[in-house]
Amino acid sequence: MTAESPAQTVQRLFPLLAEGRSAEAAALFADSVSFSIPHPPGIPWVPVVDSADGMRVFFELLQTHVQPKEFDLHQVIAEGDDVILVGHMVSEVKKTGRDIDTAFALHTTVRDGRITRYHLYEDTYAVARAYFDS
Repeated sequence: MTAESPAQTVQRLFPLLAEGRSAEAAALFADSVSFSIPHPPGIPWVPVVDSADGMRVFFELLQTHVQPKEFDLHQVIAEGDDVILVGHMVSEVKKTGRDIDTAFALHTTVRDGRITRYHLYEDTYAVARAYFDS
């Protein structure tokens, strides 16, 4: 039996999240995780994360505060343990009813079959406008 590639491991994450299966999604992560999502201060769904359990908390907070509407994955770039995903997503902030409409890049690393890095880059201005603007 052939081991799963890093890209296959990372791509298993999105159907789990779409189904609200936070614990199963978090199980894809290693005990120690490098997590980064640059964001405006006060965004309630981006906690401090350094572990698989922290990823579970992040996914649960995300489900509490944001409703996904569109997720389009345009490109998957894999080299060694690193996998970069490029796409576009639209999510509704439940508190305000406004959309976050943003391109994104997600840099992940997979080691020994577990995700060790989750660095998401998106339009932080769009995030701030959707959450804070009245």
